[in-house]
Order: sequence, then structure tokens, then C-alpha cells
Amino acid sequence: MTPTQQEIPGLRPRDALSGSQRDEMFALLDRHFEGVSRDQFERDLAEKNWVVEIRSEGRLLGFSTLLVSEEFCDFPLTAIYSGDTIVAPEAWGSPALARIWIAAVNHLRATFPDRPCYWLLLTSGFRTYRFLPVFWREFFPRHRTPMPQATRRLLAQLALARYGDCYDAATGLVRFPRPQRLRGRLGVLPEGRTEDKNVAYFLAKNPGHARGDELACITEISEANLTPAGRRMVAR
Repeated sequence: MTPTQQEIPGLRPRDALSGSQRDEMFALLDRHFEGVSRDQFERDLAEKNWVVEIRSEGRLLGFSTLLVSEEFCDFPLTAIYSGDTIVAPEAWGSPALARIWIAAVNHLRATFPDRPCYWLLLTSGFRTYRFLPVFWREFFPRHRTPMPQATRRLLAQLALARYGDCYDAATGLVRFPRPQRLRGRLGVLPEGRTEDKNVAYFLAKNPGHARGDELACITEISEANLTPAGRRMVAR
């Protein structure tokens, strides 16, 4: 079974992207991140097989690239790896990307119904990290919750296989040779945000986030693991 773009609006196969769509994606990423090159963007995109995007009146406001892969760690599973992800500031208050993303990964997971599905997320920003506690019940690493040994092993296996020496198992961080960093005030932590326990935890776990260090996180993609907010996204 092969999912199609038509089945989930906003989800499209990477191979279906036109040259102008790729130009639009790169331009949006470059406007908001330092350290972005077209070659690097194209290499990352070539490794992915799906793109989730949000648009308003035809204008691209955000996207996330995905690699959906069959893996065998201690057991067969489906892994979803996130690549370049950006949402324009004018869409930060919109749940559109979250709604489309959750619908998309649930749809992709359903193509391999006989095996568990895990999402490996790399994030250098607290806004992306907060996606986890808002929509998923169990995820790691997280505030005041020891990571089970089996989950720690799985996270390390997936991260090492995908990112090699860039992944530091001791810290859980991925450091790329040419990291991407949010431009200017986009990377500034708004006043009062550290009062959020999840934001404070992320900053403690990833003190080099402003340099582009990425925290490796994992969660299981399943309906049972959705929070009430996550289930509302699915229902919509």
C-alpha cells in the first residue's frame, strides 16, 4: 500500500515536488535560518520521501520533511525521521501544521500496521520540543521521567544508525558540522517561557541550542499515545 498526496491534504511525496516548490521551500528555510545552503537543503531533501506542508491562499507558510523507513533494532519497526522543519512566525499560533502532521504520520503508520512506529525528532528549538508534550503522552527525554532502558537503547540505535558520529549518546545531542541556527530575534527566548517546565527542561538538556545543537527525542506513533489535544487533531 502506498499513501498518496490526495489522501491527506498537505502530505506529498518528495518525488512529486516541482522545481518551483523546492525553490519555495528553500527560500522559506533560508529566511529563518542561518547556515542554510542550497546544496545542504537538497541533500537533506533527497534523503526524505515525504513532505508535510501548510499553505494559506497558495502561499507556503511551513513544512517538514520526513523519512519513513522500515528498520530492525531489537524488533522490526517503522521509523519516521524528521528533517528540515520551519513554520513562518505569522503561523506560530495556528495548529495547522500539527493537525496535518499528525494526520500524515498516522496515515503513513497505517501502511505498516503489523509493526510499531516510532518518531525520531531532532530539535534545536523549544517550540518544536513542545510539540511532544502537547500531543503525545509518552515521549523521551522529558521532565522528571526516567527513560526506560529499552527506550534508551532504541533511541541510541536509531540515532547512531542515522547520524553516526554526530550523535553523542552520553548527552543525547546531535551536532552537525554545519548546523542551522534561527536568525536574529527568532532565536531569542521570550520572557517568561522558562516558567514552562517543558521549556526549562529542554534548555537544560540542550544548552547549545542557540549554536544549532539538536536534542534527539523519541515517541511512539499510536492512537493510544495521543493526548486529548492530539486526539482532537486527529478528529479534525
